[in-house]
Amino acid sequence: MNFEYKEPLIVQEVAPRDGLQIEQKWVETADKIALIDGFSACDFTRIEAGSFVSPKAIPALRDGEAVFNGILRAKNTIYVALVPNVKGAERALAAHADELNLVMSASQTHNRANMRMSCESSLAGFFDVVCLVDGMQHAKVTLNATVATAFDCPFEGRIDEERVVSIARTYREMGITGITLANTTDMANPRQVARVLEHVNAADLTLYFHNTRGLGLANVLAAFDAGARRFDAALGGLGGCPFAPAASGNICTEDLVNM
Repeated sequence: MNFEYKEPLIVQEVAPRDGLQIEQKWVETADKIALIDGFSACDFTRIEAGSFVSPKAIPALRDGEAVFNGILRAKNTIYVALVPNVKGAERALAAHADELNLVMSASQTHNRANMRMSCESSLAGFFDVVCLVDGMQHAKVTLNATVATAFDCPFEGRIDEERVVSIARTYREMGITGITLANTTDMANPRQVARVLEHVNAADLTLYFHNTRGLGLANVLAAFDAGARRFDAALGGLGGCPFAPAASGNICTEDLVNM
């Protein structure tokens, strides 16, 4: 029996950025480039290739420019860069990133730990990045904004679902076309995921799940049933947030694709 999928499932490979950010052993730039080129050869349409944050904050990814300038770019692949502010955005644009990903936590406490600022300051920075991209007329550059700790926070506990909806609405009002909801520590459960997605347009979202409590793929199924079709995953389940105690890696790309 043949089945035709009218809505393709999109997997964004995040191992080169999220997967490597907490590695204690330095991964050579040439090896990072080879890893990304391998993903490109596998026909991934979206790869988070690196970040342009302070080298002091994330030393494992201090070679962002060299990585973006060294990869072999596939025609139909979008190479994403995480940026924390205008300075990072300027560096990413100079390195010809196709998409800029901005991150703010729904939790004030986690945002201060992760971004070193309040949520209000993060939003002001997002607006500056939007103005930068609009002003420089980078027609081919897209913007994505992530709501980290969208379901639960390791410091504050359960996040009010209305707050997540409000942040997503604010992103869209700013002109940011892509939105990611991130389950930063895998404290969410499938019913909670389904409830949150009732209040936002799941088809327009990327979902990002960790697998600390073994619920990553179950949460994917709940999101898929709610209409989500874009998911972040990392090769071998690499990664983890350095500012979320006891958090393990991302959902595993191989397991997600197999499922």
